[in-house]
Amino acid sequence: MRPKPTCVGEVDPKQFPPRSVRDEIRQNLLRKLRAGERIFPGIVGFDDSVLPQVINALLAKHDIVFLGLRGQAKTRLCRLIPELLDEETPAIAGSPLREHPFAPITAKTRELVLQAGKDLPIEWIPRDARYGEKLATPDVTMADIIGDVDPLKAAHRKLDLSNEEVIHFGVIPRLNRGIFTINELPDLAPRIQVGLLNILEERDVQIRGFPVRFPLDLLLLFTANPEDYTNRGSIITPLKDRIASQILTHYPRTLDDARKISESESWCDRGSDVPRIQLPGFMLDILEEIAFRGRDSEYVDQKSGVSTRLPIAAREILVSQVERRLVQQPNAAPVPRIIDLAQVAPAVTGKLELVFEGEQEGAIKVARHLIGTACRTVFDRHFPDAIREGNGMSIKSSEKGRSGGQRKTDRYKHILDWFAAGHKLEIGDDLSDEAYCELLESIPGLSAVVGEFLRQDSRVLSACAMELVLEGLHQHSLLAKEDLATHTSYSDMLGVMLEDLE
Repeated sequence: MRPKPTCVGEVDPKQFPPRSVRDEIRQNLLRKLRAGERIFPGIVGFDDSVLPQVINALLAKHDIVFLGLRGQAKTRLCRLIPELLDEETPAIAGSPLREHPFAPITAKTRELVLQAGKDLPIEWIPRDARYGEKLATPDVTMADIIGDVDPLKAAHRKLDLSNEEVIHFGVIPRLNRGIFTINELPDLAPRIQVGLLNILEERDVQIRGFPVRFPLDLLLLFTANPEDYTNRGSIITPLKDRIASQILTHYPRTLDDARKISESESWCDRGSDVPRIQLPGFMLDILEEIAFRGRDSEYVDQKSGVSTRLPIAAREILVSQVERRLVQQPNAAPVPRIIDLAQVAPAVTGKLELVFEGEQEGAIKVARHLIGTACRTVFDRHFPDAIREGNGMSIKSSEKGRSGGQRKTDRYKHILDWFAAGHKLEIGDDLSDEAYCELLESIPGLSAVVGEFLRQDSRVLSACAMELVLEGLHQHSLLAKEDLATHTSYSDMLGVMLEDLE
């Protein structure tokens, strides 16, 4: 491998011209588009909405603010944009502003270039070192972002305060020739936002009013929640006007996209000591539906949103619950049960901002309500209408319609009749696989419904689907349910109502 140049004289000006970071991104982006490469790998659900806008903004050499609710991959997008930079770029060694060897911007560096000539030492800055982030908080100062005059340096070196050599640069100038992201921009104090105006428009900085100005080469990115949600602050109008592109993000719009995100982000492979946990498709759908149902729940503040981190955390908790059972019962199958969903409540409660009605209900109760509603949604997706058939409105298979065709059977009648006869079903998460399967298979008609509409590959997964049927009937108010510490009991709804009246 050829050694890298160590001085200016060894660098080919045609190979490393002093182009701006925006031109660099634009040219690399055009090259990737011509080659048909994927521009933002790992981003799911934005292909037809957000990503075309980002590409257009970068081609236009715009600064960008990503506006959206929490958990909408705003920061992830910002961190992928540096992949459009060159792998490495030369800079004058020791320069705090990482100036290009052929385009110095400070008086001291220009003088150094004249003195050293072709022997001026250079360094190579890799792609990942050209990206920086700052989380905006109310205590961020102008010195942190832009810089400040260092009076001790001025006194020690006997320099005037207007001399650029006494400046201690902040984080933005030190990212010169790179990309800088400010997360949660509205949290930045208005007076600090004012300090960004020159950088966005005139592309320079001014320190404490002294006549010392530096032209900066930066691409600035920002993330923010909608202003009607972020009550701590807002983006000042002049700053918003100077950010050329505002791009709105959104949550996954389809269940498939949501599952792909959770699959890529969740930690479910627990190593060789534990068998790989098998999560059936209907169980994965339930975990995603918890977030979908939260986004239209009357108990949840919709201005805050429900992050995509919720199903990711819920999936990891569910895997941990199965893992715990495998440790206690080494012969158990590595599959979840519907009763295990009660354990994912801690992954739900911390992801919700509740309105007044939700606060009155309590976070735990709202979480359980969303889990139950998700189960009902998935049940309705796979099984016939529980209300119509559960109330006996369908006609027996032995009867003929006017057209002479066979009509549907009341598929839930045998199940509901069994509970109406006074039977109860109590399920615990500590049951062995054999006991769990036998318990559910003992209910007349239950296995037949699952076999017809949600057939599974194993006996334990079939039992889990049977438990989903019972939960779906409960969510449609056809069965009563009592949640105990580690057990769940299903019984006849009418019988429970009569007992309550007595």
